[in-house]
This record gives sequence, C-alpha cells and structure tokens, in this order.
Amino acid sequence: MTLKEAIEGKEYIIRQIETDDEELDAFLFSLGCYSGEPITVVSRKKATCVVSIKDARYSIDNQLAEAIVLF
Repeated sequence: MTLKEAIEGKEYIIRQIETDDEELDAFLFSLGCYSGEPITVVSRKKATCVVSIKDARYSIDNQLAEAIVLF
C-alpha cells in the first residue's frame, strides 16, 4: 500500500521510499520520512495529501505519495 491509498486518520509505518531520485530521498529524510517512521494522513485534497510526521504536518503531492510504501 502506498501513502496515496492510505485512510485518513489512521497511523501507518513507512516500509520504504521507492524513488531513484537521490535529492528527493534526501529531502524526505530531512522531513523525517524514512523506513520505520510512523506517518498519518491528516486530510486529502485533489492533488495533495496533508500528512503528520513526528510533530509536524506537510503537504505531499500525489506523485510523491505513490513513492512512499506503508505497512
């Protein structure tokens, strides 16, 4: 399951980040988005979803959400 398919309000654990882009991988890591970290979808819009990672909220576009694989 990817972040794009996640249900709002449910906490998931990030399994892996599926991207070949090292900059994108480093960016997500700087946000605290890496394997083993809990993540929750707070809300969903047409082209983005708002997620909670640690104590922060971020808006992630659907293309990026598809690269985040969850347990």
